[in-house]
Amino acid sequence: MTPRSFLLTPELAEYVRGSCETPDDVAAALVAETAALAERGEAPATFQIAPEQGAFMQLLTRALRARTAIEIGTFTGFSALCIARGLPEDGSLLCLDRSAEWTAVARRYWDRAGLGNRIELRVGDALPSLQALPVAETFDLAFVDADKTGYPAYVEELYPRMVPDGVVLLDNTLRGGRVLDPHSDDDRAVVELNAALAADPRWETVLLPLADGLTFLRKR
Repeated sequence: MTPRSFLLTPELAEYVRGSCETPDDVAAALVAETAALAERGEAPATFQIAPEQGAFMQLLTRALRARTAIEIGTFTGFSALCIARGLPEDGSLLCLDRSAEWTAVARRYWDRAGLGNRIELRVGDALPSLQALPVAETFDLAFVDADKTGYPAYVEELYPRMVPDGVVLLDNTLRGGRVLDPHSDDDRAVVELNAALAADPRWETVLLPLADGLTFLRKR
C-alpha cells in the first residue's frame, strides 16, 4: 500500500523509488506503520504522500535554505519529518492538524528521528489556527495537504505570512486526473483554484505532475 502516482504503473513507481535516496530506518518504519493503519481501515491510505515526494521535499527544503516552515495537514507525520530534516538545526516547522490520534503517531517518529525540538504541533481546525498567527512575513516554505475545499482560504492566509520569494506547495492538485472531469466538491474546488492561481499576479505558479500533482507558488 505504498502510495504512488496515478500516472505511473506499479513497476515504474518501484523504479522511481529505487532511483531516489533510500529512506532511513525511521522514515521507512513510519511509512510502514501508516500503511498498516490503512490496511486495517484505521486511517485513509490516500493521506500519505509518496516516498519519492518526501525525498524531493526534503531536498527542496535544503536547496531553498528554508529556516522557518509551516505545514497544514500533517496526518502521521511523514511529510513533516522530511521537511524538518531539510531545515538547519535552528530551523522550525509549525504543523497544523485536527487529529490528535494520527499526529500522536507523528510525534513518536519525530522524537525517534531527533527532530521533536524543531517541530511544533497545534491540534485543531487549521484555518482558525492559521488566522491566529501574526500577519507578518515569517515563513520561507509552506506545505498544504488538507481539506481541498479549504485550499483557497489557506492560500489567502499564507500569502501575507510568507517572506518574499517564499514557496508554497499544494498537494493533490491533479486529483487523480479528475481535474479533467470533476466528480466532487473537492475536485471542483481544486479545478477552480488551479485556474485562479495561474492568473494571480501575486504568485509565480507551476503545477508539476509529481505524485498526485504538486503546485509550486513563489511569492513575488
